[in-house]
Amino acid sequence: MHFALTEEQEMIAGTVRAFVENEIYPHEAEVERTGMVDPAVAEDIKRKCKDLGFYACNFPEEVGGAGLGHVDFAIVERELGRGSMALAHFFGRPQNILMACQGDQIERYLLPAVRGERMDALAMTEPDAGSDVRGMKCTARRDGGDWIVNGTKHFISGAEHADFIIVFVATGEDQTAHGPKKRITAFLVDRGTPGFEIAPGYNSVSHRGYKNMILRFEDCRLPDAQVLGEVDGGFEVMNTWLYATRITVATNSVGRARRCFDYALNYAAERKQFGQPIGKNQGVSFQLADMITEIDAAEFLTFNAAWRLDQGLPANREIASAKVYASEMLARVTDRTLQIFGGMGLMDDFPIERFWRDARVERIWDGTSEIQRHIISRELLRPLGA
Repeated sequence: MHFALTEEQEMIAGTVRAFVENEIYPHEAEVERTGMVDPAVAEDIKRKCKDLGFYACNFPEEVGGAGLGHVDFAIVERELGRGSMALAHFFGRPQNILMACQGDQIERYLLPAVRGERMDALAMTEPDAGSDVRGMKCTARRDGGDWIVNGTKHFISGAEHADFIIVFVATGEDQTAHGPKKRITAFLVDRGTPGFEIAPGYNSVSHRGYKNMILRFEDCRLPDAQVLGEVDGGFEVMNTWLYATRITVATNSVGRARRCFDYALNYAAERKQFGQPIGKNQGVSFQLADMITEIDAAEFLTFNAAWRLDQGLPANREIASAKVYASEMLARVTDRTLQIFGGMGLMDDFPIERFWRDARVERIWDGTSEIQRHIISRELLRPLGA
């Protein structure tokens, strides 16, 4: 087995890390202070990302992307995880579910998204339907050759910048032995469509400037041309294209943990108490040892899951393991770093309190830790008939 990155992968990591350090770090304090990203800064990040050739690097070359494999893209996301998510958002990585576009949708949505001419967002979560996707109350009903959509989505990241939203709604219901089972369909909805509103969401303590929005549909009329994939085929497009979001959370968590660890390590070497660096104290040094061990373990889990996808191997359990372990590892690393910094860790003179706050959401979005454990245990028990 060969664990080292190739020369090309090392170049990808170095290029993206330099970008984050030079183009994202300098704006983080302002984003924290204002809770927003200056539009001029956002456009500058997009332009420089395109100049590097990394915009839509998660898309195949035949549609204009960089054609990176899953491991290569995991390296990109690991390095982006070091920076503010609100700013890194503009280092464009459109939803790869857009590869499900067909016919005229390719020219209207897929290719403009890959070129950075239009930005997208993904909408599934509702006030009463988070992990329970089939509990959606946002519905679409037939009206002639169109669909009439009514309902609400919330916690929709990136929607304030989006030109169009990929929205999953219930389009019917089947009666099964286990009770009613909703059919789900994905739609492409343009900003400005009559009956569709993008409204401000909630104030979150995690990832300031990376806003969550509320989507409201009131008799919003959509033609069949806006269906992404097949009618009632929402779960198929989810299962085909959305697995990568959990790897993204895992890799981002690894990158952020490494940045946080660097602060802890340097502070432990420089901060003196009782006439010596605090890192000389076993209570601190052992924490550093545990932190780097867990970070390395999370990275190996994540790269293993990405490698399996590149090999065409089943990876559902491995992705879930990476997501749950990396997100919980990040919580432990940020908390230990804050403890090493002591009272100063809670002050905004250092970004430690920000890392600590930001880490909390990683165990919730893109499938809670409980959902990941359900996936893992189900994958283990099903072959045994349990």
